[in-house]
Amino acid sequence: MPVKDLVMWNVMIKGCVDCGNLEMGLKLFDEMPEKNVISWTTMINGLLKYGMIEEAKGYFREMPARDTAAWNSMVHGLFSNGRVEEAIILFEVMPIKNVISWTTMVSGLDQHGRSNEALSVFRNMVGTGVKPTSSTFSCAITSCANVGNLCLGSQVHGHVLKLGYVFDTYVTASLITFYANCKQTEECVKAFNEKLHQNVVVWTALLTGCGANAKHGDALRVFGDMFRIKIVPNQSSFTSALNSSREIEAIDWGKGIHGAAIKLGLEIDPFVGNSLVVLYTKCGHIRDGVLAFKEISDKNIVSWNSIIVGCAQHGCGEWALAFFTQMAKAGVNPDEITFTGLLTSCSHSGMLQKGKHFFECLCRYAAIEVKLEHYACMVDILCRSGKLDEAEDLVEKMPIEANLSIWLALLSGCRAHSNLDVAERAAKNIFLIDPHCSAAYVLLSNIYAFAGRYTDVARIRRDMKKIGTLKQPGRSWVIQRGVKHSFVSCDKSHPSSEKIYNKLDWLGRKLKEHGYVSDQRYALHDVEDEQKEAILWYHSERLAICFALINSVEGSTITVMKNLRTCGDCHSAIKLIAKIVGREIVLRDSSRFHHFRDGFCSCGDYW
Repeated sequence: MPVKDLVMWNVMIKGCVDCGNLEMGLKLFDEMPEKNVISWTTMINGLLKYGMIEEAKGYFREMPARDTAAWNSMVHGLFSNGRVEEAIILFEVMPIKNVISWTTMVSGLDQHGRSNEALSVFRNMVGTGVKPTSSTFSCAITSCANVGNLCLGSQVHGHVLKLGYVFDTYVTASLITFYANCKQTEECVKAFNEKLHQNVVVWTALLTGCGANAKHGDALRVFGDMFRIKIVPNQSSFTSALNSSREIEAIDWGKGIHGAAIKLGLEIDPFVGNSLVVLYTKCGHIRDGVLAFKEISDKNIVSWNSIIVGCAQHGCGEWALAFFTQMAKAGVNPDEITFTGLLTSCSHSGMLQKGKHFFECLCRYAAIEVKLEHYACMVDILCRSGKLDEAEDLVEKMPIEANLSIWLALLSGCRAHSNLDVAERAAKNIFLIDPHCSAAYVLLSNIYAFAGRYTDVARIRRDMKKIGTLKQPGRSWVIQRGVKHSFVSCDKSHPSSEKIYNKLDWLGRKLKEHGYVSDQRYALHDVEDEQKEAILWYHSERLAICFALINSVEGSTITVMKNLRTCGDCHSAIKLIAKIVGREIVLRDSSRFHHFRDGFCSCGDYW
């Protein structure tokens, strides 16, 4: 260029900074024959952008003249680099503050977890007569959402309406999030309905707000409406919709959302991919979870943890260890969740030595604090392997005080190995922590019943009745066409009960032909053998399986969920049922997933 004016120099410097060539930007800045406040501010912004805070402060001090924009840039840059106290001090000494200065303070404080201070700054701003912009309102509403200040947030909403900012996309999105955080879902919808929005941010805010308040059916309807009026969902929309599908175990909805994500090329996005992995693994589809994981283009620690924990829940210990090996090769460092997943995998797969190895590695790994859940996993590994004395010794020697979950893990292990001495000591410690712990009473009662000590069973039941502790009833359910069908033991309240019981009778005859004999130890009641057999036969998971057999396509996989641990007799029966009907039956109990196929279970009878 024959002539380079000041504007062109500033344009070139900004271009260098924006494209990441800070060194060239500094070189041009030094060569400038004349500099104005824009030149200095551009260079300061560049230094702050790349974390060169002290250098930026030096340039700021050297500026021959500073306007408000330069001060605002420094305050914003200090907040962006975590220098909160310095940003506050600089804001306080600013000679002239404009609306951008105040908004920067409100936003910066809120983003660093100081939302109450942010709201105080907002009040001071309004008190000085500075008129807020839509950005200011959006930041203030977000602060109200983070502290759950419904009263102040509603007042700000009133100002938004008066000043006509209600149609601003980000203000509306902030209002929806605010009301969702304050559990005011009706107000969420009202804020949304104040204008027919065509912006994906607003729709996603409503979708996420519904999910945050457990209105998952509403969230999925919002997601469907987005397509109907041609709003293209973004990564956040898909993530929220998939999370809602997972919460209500609506795998059919989830698969449909997955298909939409593939059409938009979003299945490779880490956030969408991570949600898909969790959806499939939580709903019993481990193979689909693995496939979704493999599609993720840029796997982060959440991706690896999701698949490792998912494999652990399904008892796929070898898969989990293989993924951990791949994770290490990819250079991703494990965190506390990774080790929880690995230890759980070892527990559910009977890998005692590998479990010990990982626990020792964790104890030596300075970057991660060993937490109570890690000890609970290790206790569970030892108990499942029959090392009850070693497990009890570990609990006694822990550097931190054992909590309820650790003692319950020990007590649960005693049931599998019928060790009454350790069970009674574990129960004693549980009742010291929580005298009303119904799980401990039930576990101890079951251990006594399994050993035939029905006098002790009766005593436990009297104690429970005396203190008003109730046993949680066993409940199983299946999801059919988006509808949840729930059953309890001996349940005859379902509209299809007659068909269910006919199917169950048919299965009973077929099971006997295959040599099935009920294990009456699991009846847990001091009654006649015929009554014990009847009690076992009408357990809730068997009713749910029969309902699914009647109401699903021949040959399809049946998925049943249960809130308690399945009993040994049901486990044996379901293995044979899967063989008789020629279908895979997936059962998730309180402990893990079981995949029954051809007379075998994926757990190898170890759970």
